[in-house]
Amino acid sequence: MQKRATMNKKELVAFIAKESELTQDSAEKALNTIISSITDALKKGDDVALVGFGTFKVSKRAARTGRNPKTGAALEIAARNSPGFSAGKALKEAVN
Repeated sequence: MQKRATMNKKELVAFIAKESELTQDSAEKALNTIISSITDALKKGDDVALVGFGTFKVSKRAARTGRNPKTGAALEIAARNSPGFSAGKALKEAVN
């Protein structure tokens, strides 16, 4: 089985710069702004919907009792918020 390639942030910035005819610095600034905007919205509890691409949202995970796999002892796992992404119809169709 062949390993799939992973695009890292540096490669994404280079792709954005090339496709939009921006400098590398401008493309990186734009990408960082998008990422921080999505992060800030999620911190406030807002969803971010990009029509055709997908929706970023936070789901609440309730507190629960877990087990230490090594000792089997019970332990409390605190409630927390978990970020998630749901792909939009156009994105799903593009990858299939």
